[in-house]
Amino acid sequence: MKNKLMTIMTVLIIICALTLAFAGCAGGEGEKDDFDNGVLEDGSIDGGISGDNETNGEDDPSKPEDNVPEPPAVSPPAPKPEVTYDVLLVSLTNDLNIRTGRGSSYASLGKIDKGDAVAKIGSAVDGWYKTVYKERTAYVSAKYVKEMKFEKSQNAKVEKVLEEGKKLLGYPYVWGSQRYHWGNGKLNPDFKAGQFDCSALMQYIYYHGASVNLELTTRTQVLQGKEVKKSDLRRGDLMFFTNAERKHYSGIERIGHVAVYLGNNYILHTASDYAVIEEISSTRWSYYEVSKRLI
Repeated sequence: MKNKLMTIMTVLIIICALTLAFAGCAGGEGEKDDFDNGVLEDGSIDGGISGDNETNGEDDPSKPEDNVPEPPAVSPPAPKPEVTYDVLLVSLTNDLNIRTGRGSSYASLGKIDKGDAVAKIGSAVDGWYKTVYKERTAYVSAKYVKEMKFEKSQNAKVEKVLEEGKKLLGYPYVWGSQRYHWGNGKLNPDFKAGQFDCSALMQYIYYHGASVNLELTTRTQVLQGKEVKKSDLRRGDLMFFTNAERKHYSGIERIGHVAVYLGNNYILHTASDYAVIEEISSTRWSYYEVSKRLI
């Protein structure tokens, strides 16, 4: 009898235990914490964002959007090239002596007219400017000249050509003079230094200044290089002219003179007297034909 009671009690205990276990499982499955659902009892979402602030999944406009292309980078403007100047000494009088030393007692190498120019080398000393004339160091009185600025070319070869030309100022004009080379760079053994006509002078300074081979005469030189408009003239361009004898001809037969342009309406050339830097006169402009650029 005692054994039966113990068995019944054991069965009851087991049944109670199973019943409690079943009830606990059911409650764990059907109830979840509000925080686990992402919603708190006060209606806020995700632990602090108010339910009244509805974004409907849209991004905060104050934050940058993903995958928005950046504007293209803008390169800074290229720096402008530095402007430098060539300063010439322009005569204020006719028959200005170019002397071998600083003083009127020194010998004269030659004379230039009013408006003609020579190179300026350094500042005036004791009232005299240093220059170069007939390939020699020379001097002019500061009382009878003024300085004139010419904007230099950005092309160093152009400036070298003009420097070569300045050295030859004062050499006499010799019509039909021997050329420095035969138009192809082959030197002429009969060339005589210090003797130039207009095309020989241009050939010489272009060869020594820029290693450019010019032809033998104005009428063959005019066929070289790139033609440029008068309005587009630049320092170092060759200017071709007719003359009183040839102005009635046609084609290249009209060409009778050549000079190199310096700017400010000035040219370096040799005409009927000697190699000179001078302003282009209205008469010479009336004979103008064409300009060519070789460098």
